[in-house]
Amino acid sequence: METSLESIGTLEYVLDRYSKTWAWKITGERAVNMVSRVIPNAWYGESTNEVIIPDTHETVKQIKMILDRYPLVVVSKSAWQRKISNTLAPKIQETVVRNKLKQAKAGEQFRGKLLNFQKEGLDFLLKSSGNALLADEMGLGKTVQTLAYAATEKQTFPILVVAPLVTLNNWQSEVAKFLKKKSRNGRIMENASPTVKLIRTGKKEDLPKADIYLINYELLYKRRSNLADVKIRTIVCDEVHNLRSKTTQKYKAVKELAARQSVLYRIGLSGTPIYNHGSEIWPIVNIIRPGLLGSFKEFCEYFCYVNTKGKAIVLDNKRISLRNELQKHVMLRRKKSDVLKELKDKVRYKEVIDADREYYLEELDKVWARLTEEQKAAKDEFAKSASYQRAIKSERQIAGIAKLPHVINFVKNIMEIEESVVVFCHHKVIHKMLNESLSDFSPVSIIGGQTDSVRNDQIQKFQRGDSKLMIAGIRAGNVGINLTAAKYVVFAELDWSPAIHRQAEDRLHRIGQKNAVFAYYLIGSGTLDDHVANVLVDKSYEIDEIMDASVESFEDKNKAALILAQIQDKINSR
Repeated sequence: METSLESIGTLEYVLDRYSKTWAWKITGERAVNMVSRVIPNAWYGESTNEVIIPDTHETVKQIKMILDRYPLVVVSKSAWQRKISNTLAPKIQETVVRNKLKQAKAGEQFRGKLLNFQKEGLDFLLKSSGNALLADEMGLGKTVQTLAYAATEKQTFPILVVAPLVTLNNWQSEVAKFLKKKSRNGRIMENASPTVKLIRTGKKEDLPKADIYLINYELLYKRRSNLADVKIRTIVCDEVHNLRSKTTQKYKAVKELAARQSVLYRIGLSGTPIYNHGSEIWPIVNIIRPGLLGSFKEFCEYFCYVNTKGKAIVLDNKRISLRNELQKHVMLRRKKSDVLKELKDKVRYKEVIDADREYYLEELDKVWARLTEEQKAAKDEFAKSASYQRAIKSERQIAGIAKLPHVINFVKNIMEIEESVVVFCHHKVIHKMLNESLSDFSPVSIIGGQTDSVRNDQIQKFQRGDSKLMIAGIRAGNVGINLTAAKYVVFAELDWSPAIHRQAEDRLHRIGQKNAVFAYYLIGSGTLDDHVANVLVDKSYEIDEIMDASVESFEDKNKAALILAQIQDKINSR
């Protein structure tokens, strides 16, 4: 009480209405007179008994000097304590220094080859002790860098991967491709992969022992107690911007699991620079490195302003300092332009997604029965050949429909990066359903039967950026057009002919394209897509080589026989 009576003024942390920056406000006649003599770069506020002081290390020291000698009532106590701690605390050497990254070597458990910038990503994860946000742009291999870390760091297993449903099968495929199994006695098993448990139900039940657990965000809250029981050591949150709201169940579940004593490493993956969109970065960092950005209130006081809807938005003049703070301590972000010399002009990926296996096999049965009847009724080789071709084309359409919901989710996910994307499909029914399901993105369209004027209008809208999404028929849009506005191409359906895909890719990869082109081949799990993809692309990590253009399509008699044998094999393996 005595201190309050003797106070010469107040100290408050405020958003200055004129400079639009956070600053210190001192009120009181004696305090203002004192400040005007000690801090020359202060300016008057809205009254003669109010002064505004810029928020710098130097001015904080000067205010502290005044406070040590004259009593001021500190209104913003938490902000002041944090400022004093940051300003007066001895500087410590950062554990993660972006510009000193080396090309780390992956451990023996890793199977594959890393590019140089991916080796630096591994080094970043090692130096950050596995508590980091890997924010490389899409297509630079965040998954493989994470798996390399799991194979290199000690005591990383068991691992929990939380990801959107559409990417879970791909994680399972990547684990099998890039990781070797390690036995209990530490022996590396060259021909085996870590055991993976894919969690597909929200029903609470004990989980079997596994090296890696895969679950989608929507199921995590229901299964959090089961996952706590298996003593997870590493948590990987793919597309971590799903955790940008701290009030959701999935956020609470991840936060709860990440805080368990058994968890040593917490890795977030996102190609979207979420820190530009405002305060959503705080909940994510609060899981990976709790306390790094202070409490949410402190973070908002320093970096944000509150808009008319009550949402905290990062100030324009604070974005760079926030980015620097993140990159010093927790985040690695490389753009394609940073590593372009290491990238091929065209990079191909196989992405395994879910498909309705029951529907697929039921429809395949019908195709086979119809084919059998047509073969019996065929009077010549021409009729038999036509029957074969109908069966093969029918299988492709069935595969396309079986995986369509997951294709749509994949495209929605890739659209979040706010880049232009071309989606190629084969059948008109798929083309129509894609347009309907992705109508929120106002897609432009290329399909057989369009007039030249309509077709050119759609292309020009895409090239100008009026629309970020084009949906094109693979045979209607694979030749004679220029789509260099995009660097991402997604194949929602796969054609048996490698030449068709190469021509489609080259609508983007041509003169005028300044970026590497990233082609995603979506493989429907349990369909013949995997056989088709093996014809289309090489099996290495960077699926980078189209097989020889002379590979014959299914019109060749021997090739048709092989495809039909694969169809029959699928039916018989039910």
